[in-house]
Amino acid sequence: MTEIILMSDPRVAAVPVEECGERLVDVRADGSLLVDTRKEDQAGTFCFLRDGFVDRLVKAQESLPRGLRLLVVEGYRLPSVQQRYFVEYAAELRAAHPHWTSAQIRSAASRYVSPPEIAPHTAGAAVDLTLAGADGRELDLGTRMNASPEESDGACYTAAGNISERARAHREILGAALTAVDLVNYPTEWWHWSFQDRYWAMTTGAAAARYGPRDLS
Repeated sequence: MTEIILMSDPRVAAVPVEECGERLVDVRADGSLLVDTRKEDQAGTFCFLRDGFVDRLVKAQESLPRGLRLLVVEGYRLPSVQQRYFVEYAAELRAAHPHWTSAQIRSAASRYVSPPEIAPHTAGAAVDLTLAGADGRELDLGTRMNASPEESDGACYTAAGNISERARAHREILGAALTAVDLVNYPTEWWHWSFQDRYWAMTTGAAAARYGPRDLS
């Protein structure tokens, strides 16, 4: 079985960041990508990503089979929101596993929420997305978006075996399109893909990440 390196792994935090200064842009501006509003925030920053990242998503969509489109659910995330998500999920795990150490809680939490200090969403370097049909409706990819490992019995893992053949085929279509434009998947979340962040750099062997955290608050 292929090793899954979690976001909490020291190897991820050890990757240096050489910020390139590329701007954050609204995914909706291009007009070709579908954007879901379930994660919409008051400032509208949920649909922002780095400019070069958006270019890759557009190219990936162009390679999809006819009638399929990418559906963007969440891109940029405020650091304060990332912190809240991590703390809340860690608290849930602590309540369920009172004998776990702090290190175990942090590791388990990072399967589902990145530790705030290295989270790619806060850099505009990660996107949560899925596939939609020509009518804009989501396809079946095995779990709902953002299903936790506990809720989904591990089916949220990209290579999970406990999903239907149809869902597996859809995941393969999504993965083929996104890896072809150099995006990297977080293996515990089939919907999470990143570019030029620390996790991407570690996975691809790049010397440094080019997108670092930004605070748009």
